[in-house]
Amino acid sequence: SVTKEIQRINSQEIERNISASASWHAQYKDSPYVFVANVPFDLTEGDLIAVFSQYGEILDIQLARDKSTGQSKGFAFLKYEDQRSTVLAVDNLNNIQLLGRTIRVDHASAETKDGRRRTGMNAAPQSIKGGCIIFS
Repeated sequence: SVTKEIQRINSQEIERNISASASWHAQYKDSPYVFVANVPFDLTEGDLIAVFSQYGEILDIQLARDKSTGQSKGFAFLKYEDQRSTVLAVDNLNNIQLLGRTIRVDHASAETKDGRRRTGMNAAPQSIKGGCIIFS
């Protein structure tokens, strides 16, 4: 699985004392985005922010939802303020259990599949103000 492969590569880099510039993470040095898969359907954007903000400030989040029902599709993209946070999130949150599901956390390109630059996620919660979650 992808989650185990990421763990294997990280372990090999540590064993071989690979520098940050030679790490597989370096190919994403210009992208502050991570992709999260296998997200439990009950989690909200706020829940994901609570989990992922331990590795840096989250500027934007898109929890993919069905347009007609609003139900989560089980994956998300998060944008960190600093790309270094993406490395920490990938290394520390990939393959963890959330509500009984093993999530996959991986780097994501700053560009969409059609080559456009990722901008303003369409599902960013209105409750984020200055890095704080406001519950109403």
